[in-house]
Amino acid sequence: MYFLHNEVKTIENSANKLRELVPEARVSVAHGQMRERQLEQVMGDFYHKRSNVLVCSTIIETGIDIPTANTIIIERADKFGLAQLHQLRGRVGRSHHQAYAYLMTPHPKLLSKDANKRLEAIEATADLGAGFTLASHDLEIRGAGELLGEEQSGQMQGIGFSLYMDMLNETVEAMKRGETPNLDQPLSRGTEVNLHLPALIPDTYLPDVHNRLVMYQRIANAEHNAALKELQVEMIDRFGLLPEQIKNLFRQNRLKLRAQAIGVTRIEASAGSGRIEFGSNTQVDTMTLVKLVQTQPKHFRFEGGSSLRFSLAMEKTETRFQRMEDLIKQLSK
Repeated sequence: MYFLHNEVKTIENSANKLRELVPEARVSVAHGQMRERQLEQVMGDFYHKRSNVLVCSTIIETGIDIPTANTIIIERADKFGLAQLHQLRGRVGRSHHQAYAYLMTPHPKLLSKDANKRLEAIEATADLGAGFTLASHDLEIRGAGELLGEEQSGQMQGIGFSLYMDMLNETVEAMKRGETPNLDQPLSRGTEVNLHLPALIPDTYLPDVHNRLVMYQRIANAEHNAALKELQVEMIDRFGLLPEQIKNLFRQNRLKLRAQAIGVTRIEASAGSGRIEFGSNTQVDTMTLVKLVQTQPKHFRFEGGSSLRFSLAMEKTETRFQRMEDLIKQLSK
């Protein structure tokens, strides 16, 4: 049996408590700060059953297989990542013996939201192919990175195919406009829109994690309103009528496309105020902004050299969307 206690300073205390609780157990200790020969001796004793309880750190994560070890107890499992928990759980059950993995945690109310999600995911996946499912859960919990290169070295491999293609497309578009690409300027991330409203695909509407991620990506990558309309029709056809959160998601992306077309880099709005940030190549006429601030000084003011701050009553969802759409339309003139 493995007893995982991932604090080297207190691992001996933990081992002594186990010896007191179970006097008949032959307890040994293994961690990464032990000398190589000593660690080899401990693992050898455990392998040959001269000890039957190994109090250890995560050093066992990539260790030798112990076919007779059929139980692992992981103390403070909430402190581990999802992939790490899956890897540790896989240290047992490597032969015909029935295996057991016990995850010890504080009371659920004391755990963070992400920790609860990780534990629920590891608990729900115990079948063949669980690794891929867990990777999808991990992607959803932590967010997706953009460095997708297989070897992470060289040119395309160094930054990933997706990011490489984004950089190439942006360079080509700049050359089409007759501009010289600025290689020192960060890659444009598009327009960010945060209206502090629920804009998501609920798991009650689309339970499959992989399908949700695919739909998020397709919605985010839509380049025009017609593409968003097609996606909306497809989702209704495949999964049923759209709940309010998904309608908000589509409407938010339509607003994003309109803002992106005039060089707005960020829109943020809450119940009573917000801010619009403009890119260096914005197409918004300076005089339009000046006129807006001069005619409505109580509601609009400049903030820095590239932001417009506004104070408007927008408590209701429809009001917030309508005001932002009207404002972007006004700035587009």
